[in-house]
This record gives sequence, structure tokens and C-alpha cells, in this order.
Amino acid sequence: MAVTLTVNGESRRIDLPDDTPLLWALRDGLNLTGTKFGCGVAACGACTVHLEGVAVRSCQTALGDVAGASVTTIEGLGSPASLNAVQAAWIDNQVAQCGYCQSGQIMQAASLLAQNPNPTLTEIDEAMSGNLCRCGTYPRIQAAVLDASRRLKEV
Repeated sequence: MAVTLTVNGESRRIDLPDDTPLLWALRDGLNLTGTKFGCGVAACGACTVHLEGVAVRSCQTALGDVAGASVTTIEGLGSPASLNAVQAAWIDNQVAQCGYCQSGQIMQAASLLAQNPNPTLTEIDEAMSGNLCRCGTYPRIQAAVLDASRRLKEV
């Protein structure tokens, strides 16, 4: 059955079964490969996207459950010409090592800052705790979230 939803600001029709995980609808149905498959059980956060502005794990979100909704992926967060504040902070703080988890990390951080523009270190740790970084760049992640918070205040 076909599902229509708004992806990165554009109405998109995806002709896949309703029980298809949103992750695979995005990657295979729409060729948006920035959202990564990490574990398939919503434990690592690599597949994080925004659903109506809130971070969700797309590997455990059924396509049929998001019909008509607005989804933002890492591709829709910013562009090379106009990086989102979180993306810019990630680059400036040299967060990525292998880079695999970074799209999910960035999406989670952007959701946190949209809900709480001035988080404490404890709030950052709590919000980011479901996003695993196999390279262990957690101190850099914290620094980038704080940096992005400052950048957003300057806008």
C-alpha cells in the first residue's frame, strides 16, 4: 500500500507495505541514505530522524504509522551551503571519527536543542544516552551540543 508523507519539506509517496520500517522506506524507497542502520532494535540511535520535530528511531517506526506526517532526515537538516548550527558545531569540534553514528547523533542533538535551547551537561547526557558512539567521542559530542546551543542563541 502506498503511503504519503512529507519528507524534508517535500510531499513524497512511498509504495511499500505499511509494516516496512521507516528506515528502509527512507533508504530504499527514497534513496535517502544518510540515516543509518545500526542495530534494528532502537538501541543505538544511528537511525534517528525527526517525526513532527521529535527525534525517533526509524528502525522501529512503521511506515504505515507515519502516513501524513512530517519527517526530517539528516539530508533535510541543513545543506552544504547553509549548515544547521548543530552540523557546523560537529565539524568545528571534530566530533566524527568513523562517522557512522553521526547522522543519528546530530538529529538527536538538534531535537534536544529545539526542545531545550540551553541544556546542562546532565541534560545533554540524558538526551544523548540512547545514541551510541562506537569510537567514544562523547566529550566532543557534549562540547558540540554546547557549542550549537551558543550558536543558536546568536542567530
